[in-house]
Amino acid sequence: MEKAMMIVNPSSGKEEAVDYVEEIEMILSQQGYEVKISQTEKELDATKFCQNACKDEYDLIISIGGDGTLHETINGLIDEHHRPKLGIIPMGTVNDFARALNIPLDPKKAIELIRHHKIRKVDIGKINEDYFVNIVAAGAIAEAVYEVSPEEKTKMGPFAYVLEGMKTLASNPTYPLTIDYDGKKWEGNSLLFLAALTNSIGGFEKIAPDAEVDDGMLHCYIIDDINVLKLPAVMSSILTGKLKENKDVTYFQAKAVKLSSPDELVTNVDGEEGQKLPIELKVIPNHIEVMVP
Repeated sequence: MEKAMMIVNPSSGKEEAVDYVEEIEMILSQQGYEVKISQTEKELDATKFCQNACKDEYDLIISIGGDGTLHETINGLIDEHHRPKLGIIPMGTVNDFARALNIPLDPKKAIELIRHHKIRKVDIGKINEDYFVNIVAAGAIAEAVYEVSPEEKTKMGPFAYVLEGMKTLASNPTYPLTIDYDGKKWEGNSLLFLAALTNSIGGFEKIAPDAEVDDGMLHCYIIDDINVLKLPAVMSSILTGKLKENKDVTYFQAKAVKLSSPDELVTNVDGEEGQKLPIELKVIPNHIEVMVP
């Protein structure tokens, strides 16, 4: 009999995640899975549950929660010799990875993928010794965004990030950056650096429109040191998917990137506070298998 583990964050989806457990368990049982239910209680629980499932050679893991739960779950998959297939029931505010894979944001519709789905191999990003699935950002905006409270995200959705970012943009803080990528170098002052693995960032699916989950590339944007008068044009290009066409933005694709600064800068990794600079980024192509429509 095949084995499936459900990793559930009971606080996700306005604490509604647990309401779907029984239905998912029934579907999995009907498909011949022996099912184990693991509920998270604290940080890194999802990673530990996933690592145990890999060691015990489970065939399927279902992540039921938001981007934070999914990020932890995927980090538990990466270094394991045996990696189960991954199913995603998005219960968060933004759900960037699910958006990028066209997984329905309605949990009921996402659950149907357990019955009828395809398997897609997707890339994973590595930042130093940790991993990410959507984005790494550096700059004052990146630091401001991870300070958005859960209450603000629940109330306003992705626009909570926009408002926080606009507040920071108004003060126009820039930082000196050195960026080495695939044998090339960029140096200068920057308002924001973004490295995207997928097209969905903060719930907006047009920021990195060329990014595919399996193209093996980091899609990188450097917003230059600009004055306040140019900010509206930059914001407009971010929201309309034309960021790389803005003359104050440097765009490049790379398989590996090194980022450093003489100033102390903390990254934003998949919407959460990440590591301090310097960092090294690279892509691990086609590393995990995910259930998709």
